[in-house]
Formats: sequence, C-alpha cells, structure tokens
Amino acid sequence: MKEQTNIPTGKVERASRFVTTGLKVGTNYLKHYTKKLIDPSISREELHADNAEDIYDTLSNLKGSALKVAQMLSMDKGMLPKAYTDKFAMSQYSAPPLSGPLVVNTFVKTLGKTPAELYDTFDVKAANAASIGQVHKATKWGKELAIKIQYPGVASSVKSDLRIVKPFAMRIVGMNEVDMDKYFDEIESKLLEETDYKLELTRSMEVSSLCAHIPNLVFPNYYPALSSEKIITMDWLQGYHLKEFLLKNPSQEARNKIGQALWDFYQFQVHQLKKVHADPHPGNFLMREDGTIGIFDFGCIKEIPEDFYINYFLLTDKEILKDEERRKQIYTSLEMIHPEDSEKEIAFFSTLFQKMIDMLTLPFTVPEFDFGDERYFQEIYAYMDYVANLKEVKESKVARGSRHSLYVNRTYFGLYSILSDLKANIKTGLPAH
Repeated sequence: MKEQTNIPTGKVERASRFVTTGLKVGTNYLKHYTKKLIDPSISREELHADNAEDIYDTLSNLKGSALKVAQMLSMDKGMLPKAYTDKFAMSQYSAPPLSGPLVVNTFVKTLGKTPAELYDTFDVKAANAASIGQVHKATKWGKELAIKIQYPGVASSVKSDLRIVKPFAMRIVGMNEVDMDKYFDEIESKLLEETDYKLELTRSMEVSSLCAHIPNLVFPNYYPALSSEKIITMDWLQGYHLKEFLLKNPSQEARNKIGQALWDFYQFQVHQLKKVHADPHPGNFLMREDGTIGIFDFGCIKEIPEDFYINYFLLTDKEILKDEERRKQIYTSLEMIHPEDSEKEIAFFSTLFQKMIDMLTLPFTVPEFDFGDERYFQEIYAYMDYVANLKEVKESKVARGSRHSLYVNRTYFGLYSILSDLKANIKTGLPAH
C-alpha cells in the first residue's frame, strides 16, 4: 500500500479537500442520472460505489476524526448502502500508512529519541493503519512489541473536521440536522479523548486489569516508559482480524468460545464497571483458533451515568413495560419521547420503539441465543429501514434518544455484528437489576 509523506493539518487545506470531494460526489450524481435517462434499469449501486470510493480516498488521506466517523458508520449495517459499509470498513485497519520520516519525527518530538535508540529492532513500515494512528512492530527485552503512533495534527483538527464532515454524514445517513447536532457533541468529546494517548494508556491498564479474570480474553502488557502523548508501547498480540479468522473456517466451538468471551467482557463492563470499551469494531480484536481473543485499544471508553443505566436496562424487562404509565416514564427519561410531544406522537413513537426494543433486547430475555440466526438480523435491518423511511420520523423536529444512548447503542450494535459474523451460539440473559 502506498505510504503518505504528509497529512494536511491546516484547517483551510483540510476544508479544501472536502470541497473537492463534494464536487466529485456531485459529478457522480450527475453522471448517474444521465445514464439513467438512457437506461432506466440502472441501479444506484454504481453511484454508491463511486461516491464511497471518492469519499473514502479523501478521508483516508486526511486521517483523524473524519475517517473515524466513516469507521463508525461502517459498523452500522443497515444504516448505509453496502458500498459505503464495505469501503469505510477498510478504515478499521488498512488506511494508507505514514512514511518512515514522519514516524521517526514523532518519536524525536515526544520521547526525545529515535525508534532505533529505544528498541532493539523497529520496523519502519506500518503493520496496519487506521483512523487516528498506525501500528509498528518492534522488539525489546526479547519480546515482540506493538507501537501505536498517532498521526500529526489529529488532535488539533477534531472540531473543524467534524463541522466539515457533518453535511456528508447527514447526506449519507439521511439524518436531520437536529439529530446530528445533538450527537456530534457526544462524538466530539469522545474523539478528543481518543487523541489523548496518556488517558488511553491509563484506561488500557485499568480496564484490562479489571477484566483479566474473564475466560478466554487476552490483554497486552503496556509500557509507560516507552509511551507518550502520541505513542503507546504494548505487547504484540498474535491472532487474526475477524475477516481473516473466518477465512480459516474455525470450528463452531472456537466461534462460540470467542463469542461468549466477548459477551461476558461487555456485560461485565456495562453492569459492574459502568463504563465500556465503546469501539467494538473488528480492528480492535485478534481471534485465535483455540477460542481465545486478544483485546486492545481502550481509547474510546463510555462512562454510563447511573440514571441512564437503570432506565436503559429496564427496557429489557417485559413485565415493567406492560405498565403503560411506567413505560412512558422510562421513554421520557431516555428522551425517546418528549414532554412537548402530543398524545398522537407519544402513541406513535411508543409503538415504534416498543417493537424495535422487543427485537433488539431478545438475546437478554432468553438463557441462550444463536447469533447465527440470519432471519433475526434480516428482521432487524428491515424494520430499521422501514422506520428510517417513515414520514413522521423524517420530519421529527427533535432528536429521539439520549446522547448517552449513542455510544451504548453503538457498543451493542458492534457486538451484535461481530457475534453475527461469528455465528456464535452463547449463554446470554441479563443480571438482576
């Protein structure tokens, strides 16, 4: 893969790249509708593929928040056309890497030494590259190490990047500006945390220590003396990313063990720690054929407020939700319905949400669940598509759902997605409130 020798860091230069991409996307629409005049049978798939290619090329070269938003969108199957999902998923671990001189410069600036002075060996060529940083392989003390290096300018461009990328996200997802404003504040705060590698190092050591007792999970050791605000040094973990792992045709037993480990990992964090690794995309996990799984990258941690936690998990209690007044209180607390809603709106959105909640919480309400059941996911995606296209939803003037739900929902959606790909059959159910 071609390396990048520089990353645009100035606001004007970054904005101009987006404007150029916007013009390309506009041209793609023009070409599509011209072709459609000649041949009405042409589908929008080619248009989506061209747009996904152009947008991804821009985002992957800019790195940072813009690429991170693409990565988040790629996890939400059913929200995006497949062309976008497939292309944006590349940002999880195969964006174009930085060149050697830029890497060395980051070491000298933040640790005062070159990689050659710090490690016994250091591979200047990146092993993989994602949205906010890339990973290099090194050795020291007879150990293989993974060195995560943040791209230049990422932290300082979070706010301006999100302002620029918002119109793209709105157009692709079809979400209105009211929703976007509410949730982009939450995204901004999390992205600023993700660019703070000192905070990530502390969280990585803390959470991996607290979760070390969970069977079949493997965490790296971290090395603070070889880390800085732009660099994290940790053990190199062996294993395969999800796609590579599935190509090895692993046994159902291995799939189930990994699925169970992931489920237990997330349930323990949510219910015991009240904070969760909220970035469950395949690039952050390494799977092994013996049924163990390596977990790293604790840059995105969502702390769950107690009041939100209580009401969110009351949604899994079918008996409580039968009480109409109690259900209305829960929905209001979670900002799914609002005090200013009319009776008609309350009835409409309550019915809409109740069906979605029944589907999404099903794994929590049974002792065991087969995530390999494709009909279950097809039903969810079909219903989400139906809801997204309803006139009342499109024209709603208020955002439906607490800002806290954004990363908690994203966590469970990402987890479900991985368990679905694994076709894992696992013990689920929910701890008592």
